[in-house]
Amino acid sequence: MSHLSSKEFTPANIAVLTVSDTRNESTDTSGGYLVEALKAAGHQLTDKKIVIDDPYKIRAVVSQWIADEKTEVIMITGGTGFTARDTTPEAVSVLFDKQVEGFGELFRAVSYQEIGSSTIQSRALAGFANNTVIFCMPGSTGACKTAWTKIIVEQINAQHKPCNFMPHLGAK
Repeated sequence: MSHLSSKEFTPANIAVLTVSDTRNESTDTSGGYLVEALKAAGHQLTDKKIVIDDPYKIRAVVSQWIADEKTEVIMITGGTGFTARDTTPEAVSVLFDKQVEGFGELFRAVSYQEIGSSTIQSRALAGFANNTVIFCMPGSTGACKTAWTKIIVEQINAQHKPCNFMPHLGAK
């Protein structure tokens, strides 16, 4: 585990992807929340998209962002459940160079306090690909708030101690 932190805040360049067969820009409350939250925290939005729950469409967008030198963080909301159309983990995990097992584990532990045993139906996960950290979380706005406020906001803050993801991002 890296024990690197900085005294200075460094804004991250973040892309947001909503995976949904039904949402559009006016009904995407989860993606909208993530955009507002990252901006309020001082980070930069590099792109925002909505794609249907199709593994190849998801993978195409995420691959483009991974290859983009300016994108350091990708937040994906939706497609992490158990319906036949929920394919985000399968679409994204094959792109990982390294998986961040602790994200899914911690998300479910924190979420248990809010929604009880229903949290076992979340396949939230995270990983690194080409020096980009990718967080996949459920599609509900509540789940996005939990992931952002309890985990992600600290891990993409260079000032968070004893360690955070910022030293591992960029330089592609």
